Amino acid sequence: MAINIGVFLFISFPATRTKVDLTDPLLLDYLRSLGLYGRISAREVLDHLSAHDLLVFQYGFRPAAASLLTLLSSLFLHGGFMHLVGNMLFLYIFGKNVEYRLGHLRYLLAYLGCGVSATLFFSMFSLNSQVPLIGASGAIFGVLGCYFLWFPKNRVRCLIFLFPIVVTTIYLPARLLLGFYLIIDNLLPFIVSGTQGSGIAHGAHIGGFLAGLGIAWGGNHYRRLFPLRRTQQVSAPLESLRSICPAVDRGDLDQAAHCYFSLTSREQRGQVATADLLRVGDYLLAQGRDQEALSLFRRLIAERPRDRALDHAYLGAGQAMLKNPRYLTSAYHYFLAAIDLSSDQELIGRARGYLRAIEDRPGPDL
Repeated sequence: MAINIGVFLFISFPATRTKVDLTDPLLLDYLRSLGLYGRISAREVLDHLSAHDLLVFQYGFRPAAASLLTLLSSLFLHGGFMHLVGNMLFLYIFGKNVEYRLGHLRYLLAYLGCGVSATLFFSMFSLNSQVPLIGASGAIFGVLGCYFLWFPKNRVRCLIFLFPIVVTTIYLPARLLLGFYLIIDNLLPFIVSGTQGSGIAHGAHIGGFLAGLGIAWGGNHYRRLFPLRRTQQVSAPLESLRSICPAVDRGDLDQAAHCYFSLTSREQRGQVATADLLRVGDYLLAQGRDQEALSLFRRLIAERPRDRALDHAYLGAGQAMLKNPRYLTSAYHYFLAAIDLSSDQELIGRARGYLRAIEDRPGPDL
């Protein structure tokens, strides 16, 4: 998001306020590519073009003049403020869950991979086009494809605005919303008009979504076929918090929490038994120390993604967020993750109770 916003604010937007240089050699290529010969005067060109037009022509992806540079640079250019805002809104709402699932580096690689796949898919249907393709939406649709497969139970809070008759919000399954958006707003227009007419690259959206589905499906099956090795591989025998901090045996969970947060390395934290961590996390919740509890549960989730007690950690993280209205969206998703992972009916029942409580109170979009 930072790169997209930065490119728009510091490169694209200033270019829209700059007149085109009529001596720029790129201008001639631009006019030739669009088939403008002799019938438009230099003054008319000057009145209707800006430096942004040449920027898009140079760094947008043109299937008829494809290059590796434009394959990547086109992903970070936008046609205007609303184009940027719409893309960043979708990326913010759906991207954070996918990023949390993949981790920062793999998320970045998946994002770029989906963007490239979307662009190539689009270009298959317009190989001779000189019209530049720009925007992050192909990559973002890849993120939506991952979300569609990985978070089947998530729901999104939607505004129904039919003023003055109906103004309300409802919760819709994310899969229903994304499926409707893909089919009605992209697949059908693509079938009807192909790559012509609307100015929207429906084919890139479809290609990005398919790439995201492929990444999510591959990730699921890769884990099953090739289980990840334990990340906590240390030469010393594993220790529990009891041996690192004897306060646990004394029942002094306050001191135990202090001992845990004083551990400075992932390797040290990996030596702590999960059961002890969960006990300390539950204690922090009971004491109203929600931020500390959230930090503990998040570390457990991030550092032990294959732990059998992960459902308990997701439940605890959701509980730690409930008191802050700004975190209700994240809490909601944590509870859904707990339900997805758990086979413990009591834990599932508690998570569903929290979900109902969130749905019954006003809050941010989920």
